[in-house]
Amino acid sequence: MKSSISVVIPVYNSAEILPDLICGLSTVLDTLADVCEVILVNDGSSDGSWEVINKLSAQYPRVHGINMMRNYGQHNALLCGIRAAQYEVVVTMDDDLQHPPEEIPKLLAKLSEGYDVVYGAPRELPHSWWRNFMSRLIKRLLTWVMGVSTFQEVAAFRAFKTALRRSFTNYQNPDVILDVLLSWGTTRFVSIPVKHNPRQSGVSNYNFSKLVNTAFLILTGFSTAPLRLASYIGFSFTVFGVIVFAYVVIQYLLQGSIPGFPFLASIISLFSGAQLFALGIVGEYLARIFSRSMDRPVYVVRETTTGTPTT
Repeated sequence: MKSSISVVIPVYNSAEILPDLICGLSTVLDTLADVCEVILVNDGSSDGSWEVINKLSAQYPRVHGINMMRNYGQHNALLCGIRAAQYEVVVTMDDDLQHPPEEIPKLLAKLSEGYDVVYGAPRELPHSWWRNFMSRLIKRLLTWVMGVSTFQEVAAFRAFKTALRRSFTNYQNPDVILDVLLSWGTTRFVSIPVKHNPRQSGVSNYNFSKLVNTAFLILTGFSTAPLRLASYIGFSFTVFGVIVFAYVVIQYLLQGSIPGFPFLASIISLFSGAQLFALGIVGEYLARIFSRSMDRPVYVVRETTTGTPTT
């Protein structure tokens, strides 16, 4: 029996390629599901993407559009679309045609084996060496924070059971990492290799700075590991200080003198660096607490093309 599917796609400046994407999706979805929908979440585009979404919604009854008030970020837009999804399986994919619609059946087939989340990972990362390195680093951090050691390939092309959203129904923090939220409801993750196409137009919005910020968000927004690291470093330097003190006392007892200014300056620099490192980690957590205390919304919807829920 065919399933019911909601495809959620965050849209950012993709007016030129949206028609091709929806055309390809429609062909595939007709063979996969008894009922389906495509939710296009316009994340503050400036190129007329919302106007294109309106036209596609009028042309394809299964296409629903959600227009955000401003750009909130890819994962925030995904969360908005997932909360609006009506059917039993959610498929998320990018808007740049890098995720081929014809690969969706592979994700659904694996999902039917009893998994709750299936990732479609590229066989080869298509970016520059530094971008590939940062992508791998972020994926390792994600799987570590998620507490799932059975796989390493997190990807934006994913299929999961819609019921998982119950585990983060009340989540209201503007800092969103969807994969971590999914791990609150299950540990049955798996990834499979799928084809990824070259980007059809434009350039990726993830530069080095955004990738570094994402890594910091994963570590300090969803894990206490850095605080533990600061504690371990503090304890280690305390032990080191005791050893240095014992060394100084022994030197004084045996030789009647202790090393001079260079020795003292190096010890002060060492301990000062450790203190600043620990304070920096605590500062990151304080910044997260401050951000949450402002009670900022995860996203705000300006309008929709249909009666899709907006909360």
